[in-house]
Amino acid sequence: MSLKEKEEVIVEKASPGPDTGDTFQRAENGGAQSENKLQRQLKNRHITMLSIGGVIGTGLFLGTATALRNGGPLGLLLGYILMGTICYSVMISLGEMIAHLPISGGHIALARRFVSPAFSFTMGWNYWYCLTIIQPAELSASAVLVGYWTQDISPAVWITICMVVVIVINMLGAGAYGEAEFVFASIKVITIVALIILGVVLDLGGGPNHDRLGFRYWKDPGVFVQFHGIAGAKGRFLGWWAVMTQAAFSFIGTEIVAIAAGEAKNPRRNLPRAIRRVYIRLLLFYILGTFIIGLLVPSNHPGLDLDDGTAASSPFVIAIQSAGIRVLPSIINACLLTSAWSAASSQLYTGSRALYGLAGAGNAPRIFLRASKRGLPYVSVIFCALFSALAYMGLGNGSGRVFRWFANMTAIAGLMSWFGISFTYLRFYAGMKAQGIDRMKLPYYSKMQPFAAWYSMCFSLLICILSGWSVFLRGNWMTENFVTNYFPLALFPVLYIGARFYYRKPLVKPIDMDFVSNLDEVEADCYDDPPPKNNLERFWQWLM
Repeated sequence: MSLKEKEEVIVEKASPGPDTGDTFQRAENGGAQSENKLQRQLKNRHITMLSIGGVIGTGLFLGTATALRNGGPLGLLLGYILMGTICYSVMISLGEMIAHLPISGGHIALARRFVSPAFSFTMGWNYWYCLTIIQPAELSASAVLVGYWTQDISPAVWITICMVVVIVINMLGAGAYGEAEFVFASIKVITIVALIILGVVLDLGGGPNHDRLGFRYWKDPGVFVQFHGIAGAKGRFLGWWAVMTQAAFSFIGTEIVAIAAGEAKNPRRNLPRAIRRVYIRLLLFYILGTFIIGLLVPSNHPGLDLDDGTAASSPFVIAIQSAGIRVLPSIINACLLTSAWSAASSQLYTGSRALYGLAGAGNAPRIFLRASKRGLPYVSVIFCALFSALAYMGLGNGSGRVFRWFANMTAIAGLMSWFGISFTYLRFYAGMKAQGIDRMKLPYYSKMQPFAAWYSMCFSLLICILSGWSVFLRGNWMTENFVTNYFPLALFPVLYIGARFYYRKPLVKPIDMDFVSNLDEVEADCYDDPPPKNNLERFWQWLM
């Protein structure tokens, strides 16, 4: 069945319902104060690399130090596996919705259509908060990574340099951002693949010291850590659960393809392909990467303490250095530094587009709708970039410590976004069923639904509620940990209750949900790719 025939089936079966997406349509058209609008400048290869490696950053390369220290090698691996299943469930839920309606605002706009204006307001500001906080987290991490080479120069210098690079890339527009991110993401993919291969070689004794590690560190100090010295299964379970928040920080941002949907070329082809490639990132980079880390570095290694000002290296760098390889640690550390730039750039891009969508819905000042002739929402970009200055907090408290604060806040806000995406999908699923629309005719669908959405929604909320449990252990109270874990969680219901009283609109009924608006614009932006002329082009088309 052709794409046009699919649209006709949906239009015939779907009820137009109330106009629940008109405000986001105004955003796409530039709003009342803007004659310009976002332009579809992101190519297929840009979207593909964004989905595979766009937001792989310091969560994997640096944050795993804390996770390994708390949970041990098996606790680290199991924590990432559980979080990977949640992430995958969220992405297939999001993919089904965004492939059908690839509009500006992404899941924030979809929440307005399928849930309520109040829920969209909450989702939008919570997601913007998450992205705003993660920017300084990545910049703080860059200072930690540079600290591997020198402690003599103030971290402010390195934070400033990284900040300038990130802002310049974003001010050049979506096309320039896509090209830069394609290069950065390629470096990250090559780096992580090389590190995994090198890790296997080192574990089998192929390093300069010819020390065969095997599963040595799984025996001593052990596969789990007795969290805070708590003996028995209880201590091991708590050590594993302590991995959850950090693992969430590593995975947060995978949903960037939804926000990029409004600027993606040929979205109904490119977005489903990007969603289908998410498993590559989950299995190859996160699961296999954390497994290798657990083989190469003992959980009691002193370099894993990020609160220590001298802990300026990632577990990968620690492993290579311990193997006696002299030059390679600096090369790898430089590659990891580019990952911090890349992740910070992606968060600034996504945060500015989320703010643009909020303004289009009337949930933020309309000045944020202003865009240049090239489709750059420059006011939103500049405003979001201002919050990068929060990274300078590390000058007084240590960049590693500040990185941990921001990582906690980002993880919880991101998990609440996943909760919201999953709930929105359940409403989307109910609307499709009520209106008799065959989901199998959508550009992308999953047979795991709606069970995957229920799973991700429940576990995202559960992990948020229990994220700061360690502060309640006897003698372990830390105000900073309590605030950074539970402030984002409390913010979500506060925003929703306030918006609910303001809008005074109930949930959209499934039979009244709008699955039709904007399909004409989406159809106009879709086209068939030209057939490959040779084997090289055929391979590139398959890869991208």
